[in-house]
Amino acid sequence: MRNALAIARKELSIYFTTPWAWVVFTAMAVLSAFFFIQNLGQFAQAQEMAKSMTWAKVLQFYPGAEAFKNLTDGVLVPLVNVLLVIMLFMAPFLSMRLFSEEKKQRTIELLMTAPIRTSEIVLGKYLGGLGVVTATLAVTMIYPVILAAFGASESGTALEWSTVLLGYGALWLFGATCMGIGMLMSSLTESQMLAAVLTFAVLLPWLFLQSVGMRAEEPYRSTINYISFSTQLENMMKGVLDLKAIVFFATIIIFTLFATHRTVESQRWT
Repeated sequence: MRNALAIARKELSIYFTTPWAWVVFTAMAVLSAFFFIQNLGQFAQAQEMAKSMTWAKVLQFYPGAEAFKNLTDGVLVPLVNVLLVIMLFMAPFLSMRLFSEEKKQRTIELLMTAPIRTSEIVLGKYLGGLGVVTATLAVTMIYPVILAAFGASESGTALEWSTVLLGYGALWLFGATCMGIGMLMSSLTESQMLAAVLTFAVLLPWLFLQSVGMRAEEPYRSTINYISFSTQLENMMKGVLDLKAIVFFATIIIFTLFATHRTVESQRWT
């Protein structure tokens, strides 16, 4: 485990000493700020309408305005859904270098001949990638903090931290899964861009598989809905703890780690 942690520290240092991590952090901060301000503006507009017409009349004309009764559902839940899509695009670029760069620079041979087990190499690189995913999500935690500090005086409603934390937990699970899939793709090629494209090609349809399942007939509909990322994340994104989703994503992560281990191990002996 000590070797794995050493590799994880090395990977994190590489992330933070190269432009990639800072580009991703900046993009996440700018995009999340844009949607946060947009959601906050819509929330303030709905609150003003409710003051002038009462909520009953607002809901009569705008049934979707129900969510704007509190800050959590009106601002943060939509923000978490947007962050999920942003993570879909950013995760391939965070994971693409994990093994591809080693192959391109021919440093993979040194790593393979070092007295380190393959499992430690894979786990260390994954933990390094997971660390940068966690840091990327941490950038956006300023928005719940802002709402918690100033939201009560604005809306009279306290922030529901259980919903917020479960939503971020769902984001973290999704990011961890994306990193596992991305690392597996990175272990298959020395081209970082190809690894990113392959990761995105796997993640995009998997996330939106639910829309396919809605048009399918039973028993295919139930199966497709079950394996869809969006279906599994749905409850946690709304603030409901779903152990089934945790097991589902943990299973995918373990499988990608195992598959990456087998891929790297096979390359060690070729």
